[in-house]
Amino acid sequence: MARRSPPMLRRFFCCAAKSASAAGAGAVAGGTKKKNIVFLGSPQVAAAVLETLLVASDSPDSAFQVVAVVTQPPAAKNRGRKLMPSAVAQLALDRGFPGDLIFTPERAGEEAFLSDLKEVRPELCITAAYGNILPQRFLDIPPYGTVNIHPSLLPLYRGAAPVQRALQEGVAETGVSLAYTVRALDAGPVIACERFDVDEYIKAPELLAILFNIGSKLLLHELPSILDGSAKEKAIPQDDSKATHAPKLNSDESWLSFNQEAKVLHNKVGQELVQNCSS
Repeated sequence: MARRSPPMLRRFFCCAAKSASAAGAGAVAGGTKKKNIVFLGSPQVAAAVLETLLVASDSPDSAFQVVAVVTQPPAAKNRGRKLMPSAVAQLALDRGFPGDLIFTPERAGEEAFLSDLKEVRPELCITAAYGNILPQRFLDIPPYGTVNIHPSLLPLYRGAAPVQRALQEGVAETGVSLAYTVRALDAGPVIACERFDVDEYIKAPELLAILFNIGSKLLLHELPSILDGSAKEKAIPQDDSKATHAPKLNSDESWLSFNQEAKVLHNKVGQELVQNCSS
């Protein structure tokens, strides 16, 4: 399980990781040093993105390496209420990440966490369903910025539940966007996006997994331009006048009422959040 260690031990792991990368896999063809990436994510869909990044970073000609992972703290799960690491933390541990390079702050603005982050010297941060607000002090650290994989065609469905809200509204098309993170929620310039047709049978968990899979491939395609800085020049500012919002669903919205139209009921089932029925 990811844990916090004494400062001296934490610095040892950080320095060891940086030394190892500089001595071996930290260089690519031409002798240039691999750029440091920190990944932030929490659920299984984010773990799949992390796996894609790790596989790509293992390539001898990769221009980047994942030096640290940031995720939500362990949470009580199942009947025994045992504290369990997030899916991202578990994957990182399975992949051999030292616990001291898996950061689990309660809030991304904590001084101790920001100090730890600076120690690993991230040049780029990548987020995918992390679940925590990033303060400006965080965003100021990586010189190439922070890039988010967001499962909607921004500026549509900004917020915590873009897939659920899109299905709720019965959209025929959605997609995934790569966008720079700014202080305003999901409002940064869009680097790239890819569209996806939605059929009437797809459920939210399946669609979420598909969109993050597409997003991870889109990220790999765009990483060269992100890491040489040219992506910032081509990124397109969002039109705020066309923005729609996708707040987290509450429990009241998961009830079925058969006074509603059939299409509304169908779309609720597509969210896979239905708890009970009422008449």
